[in-house]
Amino acid sequence: MPTKPPNRPAAPGKVAASSGNVFRDLGLSNPEQEMMKTRLTLQIYRIIRERGLTQAQAAKLLGIKQPHVSLLMRNRAGSFSAGRLMEFLTALGQDVEITVRPARKPHGEMSVMLG
Repeated sequence: MPTKPPNRPAAPGKVAASSGNVFRDLGLSNPEQEMMKTRLTLQIYRIIRERGLTQAQAAKLLGIKQPHVSLLMRNRAGSFSAGRLMEFLTALGQDVEITVRPARKPHGEMSVMLG
């Protein structure tokens, strides 16, 4: 997936404009996917906090070990795929919808809409 080159570092005392995706600005590969994983992870974090679950309780619900929940709570999705993060959300009682539609540009985008 081609990405735009990262913004050049600003000269001292100057501010560089963001592309809207910090992962793109840092020049990482697959910045849209990384942003999507970050937003999914944030939603998992919010649900766990809102319910007052301990990491051990969350781990049992999600079917993973507590240290992995600790990573998620620090927004470290690590090796979890976007699909696996969506499975965690369904385990937490959330509906996850994926919509595919024609792009307005030659190259499509990925996004997460939280509702």
